[in-house]
Amino acid sequence: MSRLYDTAEPSLVDEELLQKAVEEQGPQDQAGQIAKEEGMQYEEVSQLRLDYKNILKIDHLWQFTSLTKLQLDNNIIEKIEGLGRLTNLKWLDLSFNNIEGIEGLDTLVKLEDLSLYNNRISVIENMDTLLNLHVLSIGNNFLAQLENVIYLRKFKNLRTLNLAGNPICKEDRYKIFVAAYLPELVYLDFRLLDEQTREQAFGKYQYAIEEMRHNEAQERRAMDARQEQEDELQLHRDAFVELLNGPYLFDSMYADDAEAAKLAYLPGVSVLLETYPSPYSSHLVALCVQVFEIGLAQRGRREDEVKSFFDCSREAVDDNQQRAAQIAADFEKARRQVMSEIQQATDARLLEAQLNHCSEEINQLCDSLMTQELQLVDQLEDIIKDFERNISDMVAGFIEVCRDLENHHHEKLLEIAVATLERVAKNELEEDMPDDVRMLFVDKDTVINAVSASHDTHLMKIDNREDELMTSCNSWMSALMKSVQDEEVKRNRKRISEIHNYIDYVRDQLDEMQHDHH
Repeated sequence: MSRLYDTAEPSLVDEELLQKAVEEQGPQDQAGQIAKEEGMQYEEVSQLRLDYKNILKIDHLWQFTSLTKLQLDNNIIEKIEGLGRLTNLKWLDLSFNNIEGIEGLDTLVKLEDLSLYNNRISVIENMDTLLNLHVLSIGNNFLAQLENVIYLRKFKNLRTLNLAGNPICKEDRYKIFVAAYLPELVYLDFRLLDEQTREQAFGKYQYAIEEMRHNEAQERRAMDARQEQEDELQLHRDAFVELLNGPYLFDSMYADDAEAAKLAYLPGVSVLLETYPSPYSSHLVALCVQVFEIGLAQRGRREDEVKSFFDCSREAVDDNQQRAAQIAADFEKARRQVMSEIQQATDARLLEAQLNHCSEEINQLCDSLMTQELQLVDQLEDIIKDFERNISDMVAGFIEVCRDLENHHHEKLLEIAVATLERVAKNELEEDMPDDVRMLFVDKDTVINAVSASHDTHLMKIDNREDELMTSCNSWMSALMKSVQDEEVKRNRKRISEIHNYIDYVRDQLDEMQHDHH
């Protein structure tokens, strides 16, 4: 059922093991030799075999972000872990290990072929995100509950399933049950599911399946509705205006306002606040919605600006690379001609002159390619600066604050409070008030302080929401610009390295030829 520990010490997935595996499995030509000398670029490796290496724990694979195929079979692995960054994986083999539970696969959403054959797994679970799964091999494990197979109904693309060698296979109804609950399955345990089996399965489980389909349809509709809401909210978050398309800000202002309930008893305040939506609340909500609409529209303009920037950058890089490629092609053509002449040369002085000329041509090629790269760096720097300025202007002009409306409301409320104080002083107030409200009118300072405290609470909520909006805006811009700058540094370093590698290669060839003639 599982792999026994070898007598050798368990292996660690470390730098030495990975480098050796990549070198052995990588290209063996000149490109492979250059890669070996320069250091392997793990993020460019697409396939990796780490089978039969006595590995106990999966580790240090986070750099292999381009992997599409990974073999970890025939080891002594006990836990699925360390694969979270390998989001391009399509094919994963973890067969013949000592794995007890399915976990750590959530981010591998492109996975199509998964082998967990010959492990110690007792439950099929924790695979909800693997919706592209076509092939699942989980035979020779400890699966004992036939109903657990129903979990696989969510994988609409699953066509090949291997469960052979599990306790569930001993049940008489095993094949019929699987065929009934997984109607899209084509192959089960290495055999084609025939039409007779499918008809038997349908006849036996028809009513149970129909009820399950009905429940699944209801769940799917509910999930779609939730997803639609979440997508809409995410759209609003991306525009930095979430929860501004309604009374949320107004409600939050009064939720934390301790004085509002008391001040509502003052004569005339009911005109401002009694009926909802009141003129104040409806105006504030209208302003929020206006900010919301501006935010959504600006998100669209930001996306257009970002797309335009990347298109412009790509065009600059492509044009530059075409010019550099032409320079290199012209040099190669001339170099082959000179190399041919050098090989045939018999006069020592003429040979020396040709070698010197060729060396000078290589120097000029290096200068020419480096000049091309420097021009591109300057060009991209200008493009990036323009982009940053345009984005900054968008972010800076984002919001119209709601303070004016709140200040106007505050002035009206203050007028009512002072007028009420005067009526209390003259004993002219006829309206009934709770005792805690009457206590506000012991003197002018007390009532003004209460109105001011209410006003401060409202302004704080408005300020906080504005700060939140601007912080989100600026964080997005900073992260975007850092990403752009980092990618440009990475591109530049890679290009410089490519130029140096090529120049070193042609110089080595010239040196070899010079050595042969001596």
